[in-house]
Amino acid sequence: MREDFLHLLETIKHIKSTDEAVRLLLLRINTPLINEAIEFAIKAHQGQKRKSGEDYVIHPILVATITSYFSDDENVITAAILHDVVEDTNYTIYYIKDKFGENVANLVEGLTKIVEIRQSSLVPSTSNEKLTKSAMTFRKMLLASIADIRVLVIKLCDRLHNMLTLDALPPHKQKRIAEETLVVYTPIAHRLGISTLKNCLEDLAFKYLLPEEYKKIDVYLKKHKEEFRLRLNEFTQKIQKLLLKEGLKDFEVKSRIKHYYSIFLKMQRKGISIEEILDLLAVRIIVNEPIECYESLGVIHLNFRPLISRFKDYIAIPKENGYQTLHTTVYDGNSIIEVQIRTFDMDKNAEFGIAAHWKYKLNTALPNVKWLEDMKFDEDIEDFYELAKNDLFSEDIVVYSPKFETFTLPRGATALDFAYMIHTDIGNKAIGAYINKEKATLLTTLKTGDIVRIVTGNEVIPRCSWIESLKTSKAKYEQKKLCRQKEKEINKKLALAILKGIFDINEIKLRALIKANYLCDSISKIVEDKNFLKDVVKRLYKTMRKRNLLYFKNINIKEHEFGNIRILTNKQISDISFNYCCHPKFGDKILGLLKKREVEIHHRFCNNAEKKIDKAVFVEWIRNTQNRYFLVVTLQNKKGELAKFISFLSRLGIFIHSINLGKESNNCKMEIEFDSKEFNNIKQKIANEYNIIEFISTKDAYNG
Repeated sequence: MREDFLHLLETIKHIKSTDEAVRLLLLRINTPLINEAIEFAIKAHQGQKRKSGEDYVIHPILVATITSYFSDDENVITAAILHDVVEDTNYTIYYIKDKFGENVANLVEGLTKIVEIRQSSLVPSTSNEKLTKSAMTFRKMLLASIADIRVLVIKLCDRLHNMLTLDALPPHKQKRIAEETLVVYTPIAHRLGISTLKNCLEDLAFKYLLPEEYKKIDVYLKKHKEEFRLRLNEFTQKIQKLLLKEGLKDFEVKSRIKHYYSIFLKMQRKGISIEEILDLLAVRIIVNEPIECYESLGVIHLNFRPLISRFKDYIAIPKENGYQTLHTTVYDGNSIIEVQIRTFDMDKNAEFGIAAHWKYKLNTALPNVKWLEDMKFDEDIEDFYELAKNDLFSEDIVVYSPKFETFTLPRGATALDFAYMIHTDIGNKAIGAYINKEKATLLTTLKTGDIVRIVTGNEVIPRCSWIESLKTSKAKYEQKKLCRQKEKEINKKLALAILKGIFDINEIKLRALIKANYLCDSISKIVEDKNFLKDVVKRLYKTMRKRNLLYFKNINIKEHEFGNIRILTNKQISDISFNYCCHPKFGDKILGLLKKREVEIHHRFCNNAEKKIDKAVFVEWIRNTQNRYFLVVTLQNKKGELAKFISFLSRLGIFIHSINLGKESNNCKMEIEFDSKEFNNIKQKIANEYNIIEFISTKDAYNG
C-alpha cells in the first residue's frame, strides 16, 4: 500500500475541527466550485453532530479529501462534499441540481440513502424494514453506478472514513458495519481494482470483527519487525544488483510485509498459525515495459529457486478487474519471499484500479464492470441483496471456453454456472459438459484453468432441486424464474389430483365444477393452504348436491400425522413412504401421491412424480420453532480447538445435545438445537469461521 495514502489517513484520523478538515482538503484541491460546496455543506449541516460529538460536516469534507486521492475531477469531489445533504437536511436534489449542476446532482442522488419505503416498492409484509431500506439503498447505488461508476468510488471513500471513526459507536454497531464492509464493500473495491481501498477496508473490518485474531497478528509482526526489515533489505539489495548487472536501469524495487487480513485468510485456508506461514514477506519490481517484466522474471528464476506451483502470469491473462502482474515465489536461504513484477502503469492500475484511468492516461486493461449489469435488479429486494452479497464476497477462479475466452467465476462455481455466464439460453438448455475434454455433470465444481464446453439440447430445463448448489446470482435467478413457472403448472395439476382423490370423479366433471364456482384462477392455492382446500371442498360438494352428482357420503376431511408429515384427506391412510428418486428434505416443497391406503411422498419438482400424478392428498411438514440439526465441521488439529468451537456455538445461542469426534479425521459431528428461523443466519456465521461438511435437520426423512 502506498506510503503517501497511509500518511493521509493518519492525518485524517487526528482531525477534530471543521477548519482543520477544510484546510486539508484545500491543500489537495482548491477551486471556486470546491470552495462553494464547502461553504454550502457547512451551512446545510449546521448544528448536526456525529456520535463522537464532532461537527457532522467534518465527515463529508474528509470523505472528499480521501476521494481527491483517487480523482482530480472537481465534480466528483463536490459530490463527495455534498453526499449527505439531501439525506440529512431539508435541501432537495433539485436544489443541488440548480446550484451545482446535473453531473454533481446525479452522483449525490446515487449516494443518497432510501429513508422511506413507498408502497410502490412492493416490499413483502414479512420484511425487516431496516434491512429492506439498506437493501433498497444498496440496489439504488448499484443502479446509479451502471450509469456512472464514480458513485461507487465515492461510496468506498465514504465507507473508509466511517471505518476510521468506528470507535465512537457501540460494539454491536461496530460489528454490524464491519461485517457489511467485509462482505459488500471490500469485494466492490476488489472488482474495481482499487487495492489501496480494498486492503485498508479489509484490515479495519478485521480489527473490529475478530479483535483477538487481529491482536495476535499485530503483536507477532511488531515483535519481528526488525528481523523482517533486515531480511527484506538484504533480498532487495540482491535483486537490485542482479537487475543492474543484466542491464536494467530504470526500475524500482519495493518491499512489504503482507497486510493483516490476507495473513489471517492464509492461516484459515491452511489451518496453520502465523509462525508457520513461510511467505509473509513480499517485494515488488516495477519496470518501464512489459517485456522487461519477463526479463526481470528470468533474472529472479535463474538466481533463486522458484516454487513453480506459485507462478501466475496476470500480464498475459489479466484479472477481470484489470490487474496485471507477474507473481512468483522463491527461496532465499531460509526465507520464502513472494515477488511481484509489473510496469509503472500496471502499478498505478493495481493501486488505483478504475480510478487510475481518470488520474492517468494508462495503456493497461480496464476493469470489467459487466458484473454490475449482470445483477438481477428485478429480483425480490431481500433476495437481491443476498444474491449480490453472495456474488461479491467470494474468491474468484478463472476458466476458459474452448475458444480460450476467459470467464471469472466465484470459487465453488459449477459447470452450469459457467453455462449461464456464456448466455442465458445456453444455461437454460444445458444437458451436459466437457471439462478438459472429459465428460462431466453440470454440477461439477470448476477450478482455475479448466477448459469447459457446454452441451445443449432443444428444450428449456428447470432444475429446481439444484438451485442451492449453484454459486452465481445469474444462474440462481434464471433457474428460480424457470421453477416459478414450472411450480405454477405443477400446482395446478396437483390441485386437480388432490380434488380427484377426495371426490373420486373424472377430470372433465371436476373441471366443470371448478369453473362453475369461479375457481379456475385460484384453484392451485389448495396445494399450500389447507383452510382454502376445506373451503373449496365445501363449495364443490354443495354444487354436486344441486346437480345430483353425489354417489358417496364421506367428504369429511381429516388430518393424519406420520412423524413430521401432516396429511389432509377423506380417505383412510395406513402409512406413508418416501420415494428415493428425489430425496425430499425437511422444508422442501413436497407432494403426496395416493396409492390405495398409502401415500408416497416426493419432492414437488420430481420428474418421476409429475409423470405419475393421478390422485393425490394434501401434505405438509409439521414445523416446530425449535429444531434439531446434525452439524459436521472440520476442526484444526490443535489443542483447545474443540473448546473454542463449543464456545463459539454457545455465543450463537445454540444448545448442544451430543458431540462425536472422528478418530480418523478432524471432523466433529454434533447434534444441536436452535430456533429454526435463524437457520440461514447461523449457517452463514459458522461457514465464515469453519469448514462445514454437513448441516441438515434431524427431521430429514433419511435420518429416521
